[in-house]
Amino acid sequence: MAHELTNAGRVTRDGLDTPEILEAKRDLAACLRMAARLGLQEGICNHFSALVPGHPDLFMVNPYGLAFEEVRAADVLICDFDGNVLAGEGRPEATAFYIHARLHKMRPGAVAAFHTHMPYATALAMTEGEPLVYAGQSSLKFYGRVAVDAEYNGLALDSSEGDRIAQMMGAADILFMQNHGVMVVGNSIAQAWDDLYYLERAAEAQVKAMSTGRALVPVPPQLAEKTARQIAEGDAESARLHLLSVRRILSASDPSYETAA
Repeated sequence: MAHELTNAGRVTRDGLDTPEILEAKRDLAACLRMAARLGLQEGICNHFSALVPGHPDLFMVNPYGLAFEEVRAADVLICDFDGNVLAGEGRPEATAFYIHARLHKMRPGAVAAFHTHMPYATALAMTEGEPLVYAGQSSLKFYGRVAVDAEYNGLALDSSEGDRIAQMMGAADILFMQNHGVMVVGNSIAQAWDDLYYLERAAEAQVKAMSTGRALVPVPPQLAEKTARQIAEGDAESARLHLLSVRRILSASDPSYETAA
């Protein structure tokens, strides 16, 4: 189901080996590895990206052909918005390029963009109505932050489809892509990871609650909004610490994700 970006060229640019860029690659590789451990990947089809520190016109992304659990910092590609690879071996997956390049270009505040077909959130993207019912506390983290793309249009194999997806997302942080999956954006890699993790946990709880056949009890909107504000107050620090914990866990069991060359 994955498609290689066949028109990717190679160009060069200085300054793409700074300590800040290396740490960002390690953060991205750690997110990919932990996503694999938690069953959030699907074959070699899903993709995580982030703007390159110091280079807002470039983004880093996992390469075509590697499963999340294989990716090392050294494998992370750096690309421009025209499809050229500036650092790393290989090419991005085609839909990764057309979705992520256009999203980063059209929404510069989206420092990180994580796209998955993770099972529970994708299950909700396959159902009628609003995907999240906001009946569980974890779901309240996303209250007022969700958009829905109800116009599934096949694979994103050109810039126009990438533009359409970015437009459907608008200013939201979470996009449920009907009949497809989800996109999560954040103002840091840590924030995108934290949201991706809790989105799937919230979706899992909701799907399991729905499976009982009993009616869900949504939190009243005023209380949901209040709780969302409470969560947001400490979200950036919580996300930072969450990613640090992920890196410690991986470093203790398989530090190969940190490999830079």
